[in-house]
Amino acid sequence: MIPGKYRSVSGRAASNVNCGLHLVIQTSSLPEKNKVEFKLNKETPSFPGRLLQHDLERNYSSRQGDHINLVSSSMPSFPILQRSSEEKILYSDRLTLERQKLTVCPIIDGEEHLRLLNFQHNFITRIQNISNLQRLIFLDLYDNQIEEISGLSTLRSLRVLLLGKNRIKKISNLENLKSLDVLDLHGNQITKIENVNHLCDLRVLNLARNLLSHVDNLNGLDSLTELNLRHNQITFVRDVDNLPCLQRLFLSFNSISTFESVCCLADSTSLSDITFDGNPIAQESWYKHTILQNMMQLRQLDMKRITEEERRMASVVAKKEEEKKRESHKQSLLKEKKRLTINNVARKWDLQQHRITNIATNQDIKDSDSQDHCQNDGSTISAFPEETGSLDSGLTSALQGLSVTDTHLVEVDGDTLSLYGSGALECLDRNWSVQTAGMVTTVSFTFIEFDEIVQVLPKLKIKFPNSLHLKFKETNLVMLQQFNALAQLRRVDQLTIDPQGNPVVNFTLWKYYVLFRLSHFNMQKINGTEVTQNDMIMAERLFGILAHVASSELPQYHLISILGDARKKQFRYLLETKGKKPGIVNEENNDSKRLVGESTNRATLNYTTRDFYNEKLEEIKEKKKFCKMYIEDLVKEATEINMKNEALQKLWPQMFIELVRDAVMEIRNKNSYMKLCLQQITDQK
Repeated sequence: MIPGKYRSVSGRAASNVNCGLHLVIQTSSLPEKNKVEFKLNKETPSFPGRLLQHDLERNYSSRQGDHINLVSSSMPSFPILQRSSEEKILYSDRLTLERQKLTVCPIIDGEEHLRLLNFQHNFITRIQNISNLQRLIFLDLYDNQIEEISGLSTLRSLRVLLLGKNRIKKISNLENLKSLDVLDLHGNQITKIENVNHLCDLRVLNLARNLLSHVDNLNGLDSLTELNLRHNQITFVRDVDNLPCLQRLFLSFNSISTFESVCCLADSTSLSDITFDGNPIAQESWYKHTILQNMMQLRQLDMKRITEEERRMASVVAKKEEEKKRESHKQSLLKEKKRLTINNVARKWDLQQHRITNIATNQDIKDSDSQDHCQNDGSTISAFPEETGSLDSGLTSALQGLSVTDTHLVEVDGDTLSLYGSGALECLDRNWSVQTAGMVTTVSFTFIEFDEIVQVLPKLKIKFPNSLHLKFKETNLVMLQQFNALAQLRRVDQLTIDPQGNPVVNFTLWKYYVLFRLSHFNMQKINGTEVTQNDMIMAERLFGILAHVASSELPQYHLISILGDARKKQFRYLLETKGKKPGIVNEENNDSKRLVGESTNRATLNYTTRDFYNEKLEEIKEKKKFCKMYIEDLVKEATEINMKNEALQKLWPQMFIELVRDAVMEIRNKNSYMKLCLQQITDQK
């Protein structure tokens, strides 16, 4: 709204300008005799009383300009406008040349006291010939064809400049208009707000219906109270919170789609009236509540007064939205933490696999060229990443940057238990609630050695009795024998082996082997594919005979050691029934025998993990060492005994002769011998 003093100026214009105005307009190149007189229509209405509000972009459709008939000159020059002394006294401070089909600004002589000049609804292309009107405070050039702001540098007293509906592409040449109070540039082709920071007294700025895509560069407009930006292409707003006096902001019909793009408005303490209608943001369900919650100082939104009930409802909804946002933020953090943890586990897994590969490579090199390695022991040691310092240094530093707790992940999502990293297997020792454990039907293993998984399968069977679907990804499943370990579970309906990190899926017959070895589970799906009866028949044909041969070639003691306790009883039952007559065993026992025989054949196909196998090897080595030492001691003792026996055989003849000789000599004198014996007996007592 324009200040009162400008309303009074236009009001006086409305009361006085209706009187007849006798003007003489001549071209500057014509002699005095060629003066042409024009009379203004006495019916001409005044310059409108209203000045600027938020709708300055509207046409002055209800207003009619002074009716002046201009006679064009054949010579290219500016028309000169002159008024009589009487008219100058009567309308000394204002002049209206509205709708006069002017293409240039006429030369206005002797009108230095003009304060209001109206050129609207003409065809003027350039602002000129008004530099002498240094007391002008109101200039209206609405609805012309001006392409550049110019010719105003001397109008230091100008307070109101109306340049709406022209062809201006850039805001410029306003440096000397520091007293400007109202600037109307609506309906032009302006793409950027610029060169207005020095207008510290500007209170109204109208940039509606331009080509603005963003709002910024408003610093310095400390007196601005109204900013009209309707009908542009604005997507975000900045710097508005730096306008200390801004009360009304009109952003209708732009391209604002999020509150974040205008969040600076929430920091404005003076803003009381704002419009967003016609923007994508106004179509959102959260629009009104979000605006009211973040801009508590507003009194009007989209030209409608805000009630206390609306504020209360906005507060309630905003709290709910805030809770949702916090929960969403929490979930986002959890997802990010999960992603980082999985990445860390993957890096650790890759580093581990790289080490294993290096070990295997070095072993092959050692076997092929042992002599060279004996001469250069350091080359074998340097193959390990942590000892080289340069190999996989990025992975090593990444691992050091994360805490120990981030080296594995346990996640329960609905009915799926996901385990990442070998450390996650420790979760099977937790005290899981009955409800949670009962819900889990799918268990997924990722970045875990299959041999480590085998060791916890008994716990898995107990902790999660309803688990029916097993998934393996990056678990080093490399041979068919490893599937034998799954037979110890209670039940498996589905099995998913991801090709990534599990080379066993490259074997053509791996699915048939799984169906044969785990036939007692009645598998329903393998890698998402339904298991058919033909698949079961093919599996039996391929591996049934091999399993029978394997079990029949094993010694009974070895076979019994492989089987579990329950299978041992069944096996002994089979052995006992072999000695009975055929008539004693009925058909039911025959069926039982057949079924038990099939289970026994499959049971011989077991799997021993590398660690367990290495432990057995160590135990066997210890036993061999003990047996060897024991045999060596026995041999040594036997050798000593034999040597003593040989020595005795050599000395015995001479010893025998001496014994006989001593005996003969002792008993040669019978009486003496008897006395000696009695004496010995007496001495012994």
